[in-house]
Amino acid sequence: MHRRVLVTKIVVAVKYVPDATADRNFSADNTVDREGVDGLLSELDEYAVEQALQVVEAGDGEVTVLTVGPEDAADAVRKALQMGADAGVHVQDDAIHGSDAFATSLILAKAIEKLEYDLVFFGMASTDGGLGVVPTLVAERLGLPAVTFASEITVDGDTVKIRRDGDVATQEIEASGKLVVSVTDQTGEARYPSFKGIMAAKKKPVEEWTLEDIGVDASSVGLDNAWTKVESYEPRPPRTAGEIVTDEGDGGAKLVEFLAAKKFV
Repeated sequence: MHRRVLVTKIVVAVKYVPDATADRNFSADNTVDREGVDGLLSELDEYAVEQALQVVEAGDGEVTVLTVGPEDAADAVRKALQMGADAGVHVQDDAIHGSDAFATSLILAKAIEKLEYDLVFFGMASTDGGLGVVPTLVAERLGLPAVTFASEITVDGDTVKIRRDGDVATQEIEASGKLVVSVTDQTGEARYPSFKGIMAAKKKPVEEWTLEDIGVDASSVGLDNAWTKVESYEPRPPRTAGEIVTDEGDGGAKLVEFLAAKKFV
């Protein structure tokens, strides 16, 4: 349950990713193929949008969604606006192609610096990269504390409290002032856009920025300047037929032998 909120402006960083249910692949330059497959707002980022909306609905604020990516990444912004966000920013520049997490964090941080904000929300990771390091990289660049992997968030005035659930323990973390927060998929289901929300989104402002607009030199980003990149990859081998074992009274033993041979037990 969220208490009275004094926070007025929240920026939510969202990512446009290839549909995880589609047949994803790499392009000739070993970057993720984003043209040969349908894309959408990363599901993990939907939770961040939802939590930001809940915070401002409990008080008096507004939510701006920020994305970095090609032209189609505008779809991620549009989905967040349909959910209820108030405005969007899309950083688009040909030089961004192939940027790794370090360059992406630079672009996001510079864009966030240009916005008014009290809190910055992220999903815990992107569904295509899955690294989970961008929120803390952005926090470091902004000089802000980061409270990450929140499964529950409470905002009271300028204080944010989160619960972080681990494998063997639960932590409660509290911080105040401007913060970067990342949320997990345990924070509660994200809302579906209503018809009213879909129609209202068409009138909400969306700004388009280039690298020049946010003061980022093209030589700091892109595939050629990436600190990490995919050197090679191999397609997953086709699935083979399973082994059929006839139970002649020793089925349990055969099952254990199979599991042991595969080092499952």
